[in-house]
Order: sequence, then C-alpha cells, then structure tokens
Amino acid sequence: MDLIAKAAAAVGGTVALLRRMGSPTTQAMGPAPQIPEARKQGIMTLKMPVAQGWSDSHVPTCAPGLKVNAFATGLEHPRWIEVLPNGDVLVAESKEQAGPPRKLMDHAAQAVMRRAKAIGDSANRVTLFRDTNGDGVAEIREVFVQNQNQPFGMALIGERFYLGNTDGIVVFDYTPGATALTGSGEKLVSFKPHGHWTRSLIVSPDGTKVYAGVGSLSNIADQGMEVEEGRAAIWELDVATGTARIFASGLRNAVGMAWEPVTGALWTVVNERDGLGDETPPDYLTSVRDGGFYGWPYCYWGRTVDDRVPQDAALVARAITPDYALGGHTASLGLCWMPAGTLPGFGDGMVIGQHGSWNRSKLSGYKLIFVPFADGKPSGPPRDILSGFLSEDEKIAYGRPVGVTIGPDKASLLMADDVGDVIWRVTGA
Repeated sequence: MDLIAKAAAAVGGTVALLRRMGSPTTQAMGPAPQIPEARKQGIMTLKMPVAQGWSDSHVPTCAPGLKVNAFATGLEHPRWIEVLPNGDVLVAESKEQAGPPRKLMDHAAQAVMRRAKAIGDSANRVTLFRDTNGDGVAEIREVFVQNQNQPFGMALIGERFYLGNTDGIVVFDYTPGATALTGSGEKLVSFKPHGHWTRSLIVSPDGTKVYAGVGSLSNIADQGMEVEEGRAAIWELDVATGTARIFASGLRNAVGMAWEPVTGALWTVVNERDGLGDETPPDYLTSVRDGGFYGWPYCYWGRTVDDRVPQDAALVARAITPDYALGGHTASLGLCWMPAGTLPGFGDGMVIGQHGSWNRSKLSGYKLIFVPFADGKPSGPPRDILSGFLSEDEKIAYGRPVGVTIGPDKASLLMADDVGDVIWRVTGA
C-alpha cells in the first residue's frame, strides 16, 4: 500500500502541475486537427472519476429531438452489443483482468482503474435480451453462452455464431430463435491475450470474411516488438478456408468497426498512445486499407515521430494519415454506421461511443457522438447524441459509453454503458 500511496501522490502532483500549465482549449478533432507539440510525461497522468452509476430517474442527456430509456438493466459490465436477425439483442459482459504489476506506476494505475470499475472479476458471458411486445424494453433475459475468456465481439453468418474471446475467435452452431448456444465451440484463430484485450468482430458484406480488432500489449511497445507480433492490427479470417492474416497494422488499439456503404470501405476507431499530453496524439476514426500501416508505435497522425520508440524509417515512410481526429484520449470504442432517418435530425454518418479519458488533466470523451458523412467521407464537426455521463466537477462517472449498434426496429440506437450496467435505447422524441 505504501507503493500505491507514493505513486498516487506523484500522479496527483503531475495533474496539479498540468492544470497550472493549462490544458489545450481546443480539442484535436476533424480531418486536419491542430495537434500540440508532444510534452513527455515523466510520471503518467492518471485522472479517473469514481464509478457511481445512475440512480432514481437520472438518465443521460439527449440531443434535442431525442429521448432515451433503459432497454435492459442489472448487467455486469456490459461492453458490446450484437442484434440478431430475429431481433434478439446479445450483450457481452466482460472486464479487464489485472496482470502482475511490473513497475510502481502499474500499482497506481490498477488502483485507479479498480475505482472506476474497469478492472476486476469478469462475468465472461453473453446474455440474450428479447423485447417481445415492442415497447423498447426487454422482457426476456437468458444466458446465451458463458464460461468464456473475456468475450467481446460477436458475429452471425447463417447458422454459425462467431465470438471474439481475448485469446481468439470461437465459432458455435446456432439455431435461429434459440436463446442459448450448446457445446464448447471450435477455436478458429488464436490471439495473444492481456494488454488491450478486446476483440471486436465484423462480417464482410458478402459474408465470406470476419474481421477482428487486436490491440497492442503495451503503450508504445514498452516490452519490445517481439511480444507485439500479431498485435496492433485488424485481422481477416476467411470463413471458407479458415485461414487468417493481418489485414492492416500499426493500429494501436482498433476496437469498433463499421462498413461505409457508399465506398464499401471498412472503418474503425483507434485509441492512440499515452504520455504525450492532453491532446497529443488524438484518437481517430479512419478508413482501413488492405495492407495499410498506420504508424504505431513509431509515429502518429501520419509521420509525426515518437522519439521514445526505437525507429523504423521504412515503416514511418509508409504510415497512413488517419481520416478524422476524435480528440486526445477520448477512448473512442463503439462504432456503427447510422443511415439517414434512423434518428430525427440526423443524416448518414458514424456513431461513436467514447468511453472517456484517464491520461489527461481535464477529462474528455464520456459521450455518444455522431460524425456526419457525405460521399463516403466525414463531412462536418461531431454532434452529441448522449452526454451527461460525468458530474460537473469530473469526480463522478454515472456511466461510460462503449458499444453501439442500430436497434432491431431500425429506428433506434442501443448503447452499452459499463459503469451504469445498462443498455440505453435512443429514439426520436
């Protein structure tokens, strides 16, 4: 405990210093963000609100013209959502597992994350919800599959159900309308666990491929590149042959993925590196090219070199600049394409669940936002869909947005909140 206290005191001093120095007044957002010069943090800034959850009639704040209700409550750290063709809603309940601390700051970081309910015992299950009367609230709740290894992404192709556990992709037989899976499943692809542990999944439009996001083990390859092999990438699994390959790399922690229908391109949201300042570098939304390299760990936002890392000039020269900055440390995790008309007043665009920052002096994220698109590209500033997840003094988190998807009725959004332990449903007012 003495080590933790010392580390926490040091962190507190760092945050106070950064406040005196001033946090950037403008977020690094959009296609051409203003990114401040890197300012290395000798002691990593740790600032995390206490996880409290919601009480009584307190709910997130909606954009004008929208309303929100709880579709399902009483979950155990819900992270990701998948809607099946029959309208059943699947929710992955899982949590980060604390690894052995390697240095003093690890003790402090884990203590802060526990306070925020981000680390602990994992439910390791997927729960099924069914809204039988169409009132926007689930009446049926069943355990769909359990005893998994930090399950996250889900995908259905025909009668085959794919589940992204932290250590690989498992496939199960599925019967339409079933409320539970049977059998232990078949493991198709193995991934290295730990570190950035989430494994989101998405199916190609033609149903022949499954894509999986696999984040890095560490912040900037702190333990060397050998342990990062196969990580910081999006993988592609060929359903027919069972072969898997890296589709794109240099993506520190690509989580949510979505297909943009005009160009047919795959898009993702990526959590960038820590320890360089409140807005440096920004997390981002980007299209993903087959064989593309996006910079991690050598550089960021194109070819801005991170001199904390031993360099590879050839890879830096190949680095692709992302399409759209989302602000520093917003922890943008959830992503889905929302067609025009799904919610009143919103056109075509991407919806993003921003889980919220911890490595900055002034908190950022903690919102569900919308980025408008035109002709296959972002076309304007982001708009809030849901906010109010933080107290005004930034000391309390009522909730934290994670996965988001279009509801079964095609006229709503469903969003997982892993602090409130609820699935929120957003519709027109």
